[in-house]
Amino acid sequence: MIAKISGGENTAGLIRYLFGPGTANEHTDPHLVASWDGFAPDPGRTDHPTATRKHLVADLDLHVIQARRLGRAPERHVWHCSIRAAETDRHLSDDEWADIARRVVAATGIAPEGDPDGCRWVAVRHAPDHIHIAATRVRADLRTARHWNDYLTADRELAAIEKEHGLHQVVRGDRTAAKRPTRAESEKARRNGHTRTARERLRTAVRTAVAAATSTDEFLHLLQHTDGIRAETVHFPSGDVRGYKVAAEDTVTSTGEPVWFSGSQLAPDLSLPKIRHLLEDTGPDPAQPLRDPWHEVITATERIPHHLAQDDDPAAQAHITAFGEVLDILPLLAPSPLRHQLSEAATAYERATRSRIHAENHHARALRNAVRNVLRTPDPNADTTFAMLLDVACLVIIAVARWHQLRHHDQQAAAAHNALTHIQAAFDMAVAAPLATLGAWRPPQQSVDRIIRQLRQAVPAHAEQITEDQDFPALATVLAQVDAAGHDPEALLSQAVDQRPLDGARHPARVLLWRIQRITTMTAERAAHTTRTENAEERPTTRANRTVMAAVPKRAGTRHR
Repeated sequence: MIAKISGGENTAGLIRYLFGPGTANEHTDPHLVASWDGFAPDPGRTDHPTATRKHLVADLDLHVIQARRLGRAPERHVWHCSIRAAETDRHLSDDEWADIARRVVAATGIAPEGDPDGCRWVAVRHAPDHIHIAATRVRADLRTARHWNDYLTADRELAAIEKEHGLHQVVRGDRTAAKRPTRAESEKARRNGHTRTARERLRTAVRTAVAAATSTDEFLHLLQHTDGIRAETVHFPSGDVRGYKVAAEDTVTSTGEPVWFSGSQLAPDLSLPKIRHLLEDTGPDPAQPLRDPWHEVITATERIPHHLAQDDDPAAQAHITAFGEVLDILPLLAPSPLRHQLSEAATAYERATRSRIHAENHHARALRNAVRNVLRTPDPNADTTFAMLLDVACLVIIAVARWHQLRHHDQQAAAAHNALTHIQAAFDMAVAAPLATLGAWRPPQQSVDRIIRQLRQAVPAHAEQITEDQDFPALATVLAQVDAAGHDPEALLSQAVDQRPLDGARHPARVLLWRIQRITTMTAERAAHTTRTENAEERPTTRANRTVMAAVPKRAGTRHR
């Protein structure tokens, strides 16, 4: 169940709407299901609805009028709460809705249980799946009701009601989510032909700029040069930078003025002070030697599940947030067929980057620096690199979802699962062409038989499933090549399985293939970096080939375990 609470100053207008036909004749059989004393006049159950509606308004406003004479009435004296059940829930009876209304007004402080001086209220039902509670905020003792934090108290009560009545249990947050678009924003976006509101599009653009920037000045510069966006810096009277505001060029007011949003209106972590703090904490580390940034991104991302398994929650939160920046930049670098799914993944994962746990961002400095460097470093093997990175990303998002679940971060866990769906779709598209090439290059049957024996030895529980997988021919090719290149196939298989069990994998052969691909490539990259470090005067080692297909088989004398 979801509650939506608002205020107003016109009791008669609200009652007229609740008992009227609605904006699109959607109201059916409007009637009271409960009231403050159980005897309020019901305009839906009378032959004189207009007169009865006026009587109901007069009864609701009685204490407001009395307090107004004493100069004690609040200006916005109307309290309005709508409560909606999920589409999958059964239709509740009037008595059940009446009980829910009484519990909500009691929990929020509008009419505490057992308090004879509580506010006057009515619960109106004009549809099968929801009710409206209309109340006036002046108590019988003419004091204004204390209903501070009423949304959270109502939400907690509804969570208990869902369990008791066997209803759909809504995923609830911790007040760290970005503000959702208003109905007006959504309708304006639809009229302008956009699937996302200006607020959502601006949030994505700002997050991408944060991921790319190395300083606050560069961040503001990137915003001001982003297509389709207006960006301005806001200053204090002293001239110091106070913040920034952004607007979409295709979204204006009725007078043609831009619709501005500050950073904090886009998301809690996008205010300028928080961005400045983030960029200062994760600036370049002069002690770290320069390496291949693509190798660094994959390596640092690969370590995230290990960091999440430790007891340091602030450090884990930092790595979760930094991985969000990896997803933010991927649409800029990905081959065009992958961009839509990667953009959807970044948008979904955004909710998983924040929680009540304060992130100590310096722990994720290596990953952030690598992210910024890949934007400035073209990759000659983009297709294979993306396949390896997306393979790692799937493992990371699964670990992130689990981490949030253990801490009861329901919204963040749900966001991670949603992002995983899009990452898996992008991964499937990224590996389609390489798999087809590998599958066409089938090793001799003798080699295939040996590989099957190695599979049964290394992963006995999944050997049959792997050999029946449609991608097994490609896996057989890769194992034959790494064997010829001097690696131990059984050891590589065991290492690949140890990264994450294959239980539930849709294509286990594909999973093993890309894990082995990544292990061999990362090993070669580390060896190349060690060589460059030990002998800086020598010509840098040629970058390790990222595709196993192109690996040059070594002779028997060069084999190593």
